[in-house]
Amino acid sequence: MSNIVIIGTQWGDEGKGKIVDHLAEFADIVVRFQGGNNAGHTMVISGRKFISHLVPSGILQGKQCYLGNGMVIDPAVLIEETEKLDKNGIDVSPEKLKISEKAHIIMPYHKMIDKAREEINGDKKIGTTGRGIGPCYEDKATRRGIRFIDLIDPDVFKEKVNAIIDEKNFYLKSFLKSETTDLRQMMDEYTGYAKRLAPHAVNLSVAMRQAIDAGKKILFEGAQGTHLDIDHGTYPYVTSSNTVAGNACNGAGVGPRDIHGVVGIVKAYTTRVGAGPFPTELFDEIGNRIQEKGAEFGATTGRRRRCGWLDTVLLRNAGRLNSPTGHVITKLDVLGGLEFLKICTHYEFQGKNIDEVPASLTALAQCKPVYETFPGWPEEISHIRKYKDLPKNTKNYLKRIEELTNVPIQMISVGSGREETIVIKNPFK
Repeated sequence: MSNIVIIGTQWGDEGKGKIVDHLAEFADIVVRFQGGNNAGHTMVISGRKFISHLVPSGILQGKQCYLGNGMVIDPAVLIEETEKLDKNGIDVSPEKLKISEKAHIIMPYHKMIDKAREEINGDKKIGTTGRGIGPCYEDKATRRGIRFIDLIDPDVFKEKVNAIIDEKNFYLKSFLKSETTDLRQMMDEYTGYAKRLAPHAVNLSVAMRQAIDAGKKILFEGAQGTHLDIDHGTYPYVTSSNTVAGNACNGAGVGPRDIHGVVGIVKAYTTRVGAGPFPTELFDEIGNRIQEKGAEFGATTGRRRRCGWLDTVLLRNAGRLNSPTGHVITKLDVLGGLEFLKICTHYEFQGKNIDEVPASLTALAQCKPVYETFPGWPEEISHIRKYKDLPKNTKNYLKRIEELTNVPIQMISVGSGREETIVIKNPFK
């Protein structure tokens, strides 16, 4: 397969960063196609931890990387991130890292609105990261956004900011009771960003066409997870972009025929950050144990992740939405040492078993998980590199996941390190 999309099948935080880093070895190009710095990818390379919020994980493999037009980009965060990578000897030069001219730019008022809304909403807050992602996508939808190509053109940038700044400040002051944006400071700051980032600009769709025609292998890197999708997730407790595989085409400017495979990343249990229904959530010692052993804290916010048993209702929903050609199981090692494991096969709702995620959050909150129970395994598995060497109970657990999702498992992560991976079938081969 030449061009592959990597997506999360749950509520994000599935471990996509490590898998993208692993598969990038076999790709020529890595493209991030949606979201912003509300996502975080944590990778451990030779004992060193790297956390990426915007730059595609493939940069650590020295691959050509692109930030897609489907993204919203905070230039300050991007510059800070590239500087850290550069100090660690990672090439983030304009030749190596490109930014779509059509990507939208997060402005200071986006972040201020995001945070002020959460404060004013109190107990009804969505659980946003406060990074300005949603307000930036709002401006994109209402055709008042500022794209990267606008940022790097001083006259256009000034015109666009002046056309919207009074309204933003009025909204911040009069409705949200918040501080307003300092226009002069913002213009000076963003003019500096434009000069730094202008050499990275590219017409992404044209670049993708040229790469595909040249026979290059492309890895499309998704952020967040299927059930945070703005259309198909547990709305309104979702992100502000489409996280499903189909958006790789929109977010990078390629056609559907140029996608040859979809790899769904599945954490061996389920986690969620922020508010919203979570049928398999654990509130006992097992949940605490998984949280602690899995170091389940958000890479972007540091918030504690809610933990629960694996939910295959979610996985089948993700399967229908993404058409995965294979799954990758991550953090399987975290479950080691538990006496038993559970897999949710269905939900019970109003006395009946259902096999889908209800659109109504009221209904989803009333769903009770129907479980199958499996014996655990006491053995340490992080050193194992071949599927046949896994404990019998581990293989039984994995086999049942395959049966319940009807998707083959292609890879298994048994630790945070790049080398702590079992490859059953390389998606690129």
